[in-house]
Amino acid sequence: MPWSKKRVISSPTDNDATVPGVKDHAHTSQIRIEPKQSPFGSVELGRSSGPRSDTSGLAHTNEETLASLYSEYTIAKIWRVAERALDKSTPPTLYPEYTKPGATAYVYRELDFWTSGFFPGSLYLLLERQRRYARVLSPSPYSGLSQIPHPLQLQYACEWWTHNLHQNAHLKTTHDLSFMISPWARKAWELDHDQKAYESLLTAAQTLGLRHNEKVGCLRSWDTCVTRKYSFLDPTKDFLVIIDNMLNLDLLFWASVELRSPHLYNIAKSHAQSTQRHLIRPDSSTFHVVNFDQATGTVKAKFTNQGYSDSSSWSRGQAWAITGFAQTYSWTRDVSFLSTARSCADYFLKRLEETGTGIPPWDFDAPSSEDGQRQRPSDTSAAMIACYGLLLLHRGLTSMGQASPYLDAALYILSSVCATQLSSPARFVTTKVEVESVEHGKGFEDGKLVFEMGEGEETILKGATINNYEFAPRRWADHGLVYADYYFLAVGNLLLEMGIGEKFIGK
Repeated sequence: MPWSKKRVISSPTDNDATVPGVKDHAHTSQIRIEPKQSPFGSVELGRSSGPRSDTSGLAHTNEETLASLYSEYTIAKIWRVAERALDKSTPPTLYPEYTKPGATAYVYRELDFWTSGFFPGSLYLLLERQRRYARVLSPSPYSGLSQIPHPLQLQYACEWWTHNLHQNAHLKTTHDLSFMISPWARKAWELDHDQKAYESLLTAAQTLGLRHNEKVGCLRSWDTCVTRKYSFLDPTKDFLVIIDNMLNLDLLFWASVELRSPHLYNIAKSHAQSTQRHLIRPDSSTFHVVNFDQATGTVKAKFTNQGYSDSSSWSRGQAWAITGFAQTYSWTRDVSFLSTARSCADYFLKRLEETGTGIPPWDFDAPSSEDGQRQRPSDTSAAMIACYGLLLLHRGLTSMGQASPYLDAALYILSSVCATQLSSPARFVTTKVEVESVEHGKGFEDGKLVFEMGEGEETILKGATINNYEFAPRRWADHGLVYADYYFLAVGNLLLEMGIGEKFIGK
């Protein structure tokens, strides 16, 4: 596979995030971790102090394919959905989640559903590109863009789409507050010092911390859970924790720094440590759900809710683990979390290699066919989440001067997705309106942005799978999904931050 080539890689060092009164792990950045033997080949250890731009993973990359990361097509898909809400009398209360298999239009969910933050987060990712990487989104021969929304229009859309989401910071019935708040509020604070967004982030973190159980050492994930195989309806008896919850720790770590709160820091770290012990299998694959006895902290059961079976490897769960532990390492500098992220990544890549493609199936252990029916659909959301985590993992390793095969791996998966899983093309069309002025008489000015949407798909990517579990209450595969698109854009922005993304612009 293309990421097995030996090389020494350097990247910018992450900023250490420490909390007064909390043990400072920054000194561990000098520790050398001997790499595990990768199924894709060995890597050489070494140190260098190269430039910020890290292009060592490009040797096996189709740059023209990756140009879609920053194309007009990508922007048009997001803007087409966004602009429909801008002429309404009140801000949105329903948010895009998925497209049905074979359909093109988004199905929406209420604002308190866990995916509500991803579409507004996508808008903020586009705004971040305009602010920080103007060459990417400014129409020019370099970028290859002909027309895009004006920065003020995009700013307004970001604020309009998030107006009603601040209230979610107070929700005590969900563990998904980072998913619901962070994708848009972190960018609003970082780009505009939006004080309301900042307060929502801090409130959400403190609300999330209330779900921590000291005996279990974890944040409670679901209060209840019902499938056609099992049901858990009494939160006083069961304490459910899912691998996805690793992605909510980033909010707690961030808030612990802002609030100078060892309490939030320790909650997040405790959850990560308990997840290491109970949701990571000896072979570095992951369980989806663990049910704890909250009185004793002992494990009652381990099972799946979205994978093929209780013992199988659900690919999105594996991707959540890669990204969650890589994020946790970036805050704690505890090398055990980096090691866990790495072992989970190696398992993911080993299983991906077995498929012979760069697109992960929904579950690595599901049969490819059964009774003539397709039983192992792809999941582009798993691909994009894994790509994001692999880039974080690469940055963590190279910040210590160590070699990393994970940039190559991420770009290989990304290239595969861009080559085969983009929905039909879309582009902006420039319109003109006739106006008459005193100075110039009749003439034309730019009119409203309109779109050519190909076959009409509203998502950037296809080939995602929400849930294909045999006993799931709702079972959908091979469709568009809002968080697949969000992580597609997030990967693009992270590559720009790493000094790599501009290589693909305008190809």
